[in-house]
Amino acid sequence: MKMGAWTFALLLALLPPAQCGKTGSVAAGKLVVLTVATEETGGFRRFMRSARHFNYTVKVLGQGEEWKGGDYMSAPGGGQKVRLLKSALEEVTEKNKVVLFIDSYDVIFASGPKELLKKFQQTGHKVVFSAETLIWPDRHLEDKHPHVREGKRFLGSGGFIGYAPNLKELVANWTGKDGESDQLFFTKIYINPEKRKAINITLDNKCRMFQNLHGSLDEVVLKFEDGRVRARNILYDTLPVLVHGNGPTKLQINYLGNYIPNTWNFEKGCTVCSEDLHPLSGLKEIKYPVVHIGIFIQQPTPFVSVFFERLLNLKYPKNRLKLFIYNKEQHHDGHVNRFLKDHGTEYQAVKLIGPDDGIHGTESRNLAFDECRQDSDCGYFFSIDIDVVLKNEDTLKILIELNRPFVAPMMTKPGKLWTNFWGALSPDGYYARSEDYVDIVQGRRMGLWNVPYVSHIYLIKASVLRDKLSASDLFFSGNLDPDMAFCRSVRNQGIFMYVTNLHTFGRVLSTENYQTNHLHNDLWQIFENPVEWEERYIHQNYSRIDKENLIETPCPDVYWFPIFTDTACTHLVEEMENFGQWSGGGNTDTRIQGGYENVPTIDIHMNQISFEKEWQKFLLDYVAPVTEKMFPGYYTRAQFDLAFVVRYKPDEQPSLRPHHDASTFTINIALNQVGIDYQGGGCRFLRYNCSIQAQRKGWALMHPGRLTHYHEGLPTTSGVRYISVSFVDP
Repeated sequence: MKMGAWTFALLLALLPPAQCGKTGSVAAGKLVVLTVATEETGGFRRFMRSARHFNYTVKVLGQGEEWKGGDYMSAPGGGQKVRLLKSALEEVTEKNKVVLFIDSYDVIFASGPKELLKKFQQTGHKVVFSAETLIWPDRHLEDKHPHVREGKRFLGSGGFIGYAPNLKELVANWTGKDGESDQLFFTKIYINPEKRKAINITLDNKCRMFQNLHGSLDEVVLKFEDGRVRARNILYDTLPVLVHGNGPTKLQINYLGNYIPNTWNFEKGCTVCSEDLHPLSGLKEIKYPVVHIGIFIQQPTPFVSVFFERLLNLKYPKNRLKLFIYNKEQHHDGHVNRFLKDHGTEYQAVKLIGPDDGIHGTESRNLAFDECRQDSDCGYFFSIDIDVVLKNEDTLKILIELNRPFVAPMMTKPGKLWTNFWGALSPDGYYARSEDYVDIVQGRRMGLWNVPYVSHIYLIKASVLRDKLSASDLFFSGNLDPDMAFCRSVRNQGIFMYVTNLHTFGRVLSTENYQTNHLHNDLWQIFENPVEWEERYIHQNYSRIDKENLIETPCPDVYWFPIFTDTACTHLVEEMENFGQWSGGGNTDTRIQGGYENVPTIDIHMNQISFEKEWQKFLLDYVAPVTEKMFPGYYTRAQFDLAFVVRYKPDEQPSLRPHHDASTFTINIALNQVGIDYQGGGCRFLRYNCSIQAQRKGWALMHPGRLTHYHEGLPTTSGVRYISVSFVDP
């Protein structure tokens, strides 16, 4: 009677492991992990952290040696690793020891020794190398590689595992130099059938143990499950134990390292953000690190005076700060000089390079770095571009306490997905969006992120500037912008650039369309930088109008509410006086349709200073909501024929006779302060015999223009009174 195929298979399955050619499981204590690291880089520290996470014990070879094994990018190398491995294996005397030899700078453990050893034994071989999609370094050897039914065909030398005696046999004939190729050496052994069989070598074809990223990026995704993060190979549906960013995939391993192993997960968020901190709270201020702050003004920028106000408010002792200010723009000389005149002596030191010094922007950054490098007291360099709005006064403290070689606070642009970091790079070195970019920007993932590019603001340890970043050409590249060239220089030195979104730090201004032909150019920024414009010019209590009904009714159907800051009032008045073309106050007025003004004032129209679009935007965004609240059922488009600033002076035009306004409603904003800037003045509504004389600077009066609210301007008896008037919806 013949045995069926299924019966035979069943009997095989029931046989004990020894009868299937398998040996007993290898205990984790029999595993020896060896790696080579001649210096402690960010990648090495990441590797060691992942090893500790899974309780691997790692022996590091080559510490203190000069690396002579090449860089793997321009030419083959790595022979130094083989020499060090060969020497280390001589100390492994137990035959049943299993040795894992793995790179470290660009490798992360994703699982523990138990899983690794189990998968190793399941291969049924004595030595298992990682496998690659692409052959390196000799393509002519492709045909000599054994064909595989499924999986990757070529050997990768960045990771392999095997029994100690077999590995000793593997490297026994190594006599090469440190700069020769380890991969070529191992490849020639593997493609030799006799040697392959004698040593019992195979490849991890389906990436069950080793995942090399080069040539396989599309195969690898993050797998979040049960509070754990793994890399999953979707081509073979495997979960590699080790992930290797070999060749030109350093950025991708950095991205994966933001999550693996459990660096960040959905359950706990960032698990490493509280590690290795450098708290300042226990230090006296005199012991705080000295920080060089580099401030760079390279283009006309709005709200520069606000930048210096925020710099002044940083919660860090000023006698531990040294300022390096580079100003390329003559337009901003006044802002810089006023700040230094008022506050320069509060800082430990100040160096200013102005527009007349002939220093290029890139050169200025190198000079600023040198100031820190050459100052033995300098602990950190804090670089800030002038278009940064630093809202968080604790920013500098927060960054220092994170204790990273290079760290930046995440900055955004309101209403946009723009930030001062890139999550990924395109093949030609420009911007590419990472899968997690939007979640990071929108705060759905909070943490400390290893990224390939940052700009505008960052903190660097001075020790890094003196050591790894000591070159004078950090910002130079023939085909990249200076900031991109700088980030590439940092990456090439193995320095991780981190960006943190654990706090809200601020934003970056738009400098597009910024004109410098006015006295107070920031007034025109309501379109380009609406958030900053609002903070600078809209009254701090305006937002309380809705919540606290902060609208007064001094006369029937007359509403009084805060709208402008003191700065807005002052800037608008100074802008008009700087323009200077006040009307004569006569009935003939060529500025208006028809050329005749029935109730003339001495004024300047908004369109005379090219401010009509900005003023209409202001009316629509800030006045219209109040109008619709106080006049239910009426919806305004905030259109106007006339909007102007009026000047009242006793010897010029002290008052205005009774009149109606050519508007559905009128907005009258007091631009200076009664009792301080002038005496008298005010507005009287004749029909109600109601006067408003104690007008508040920055507060608006809103009232119907036609029919009911016949009114007059009361005499200004001394000083100069300014008001802004808008006839809305004529």
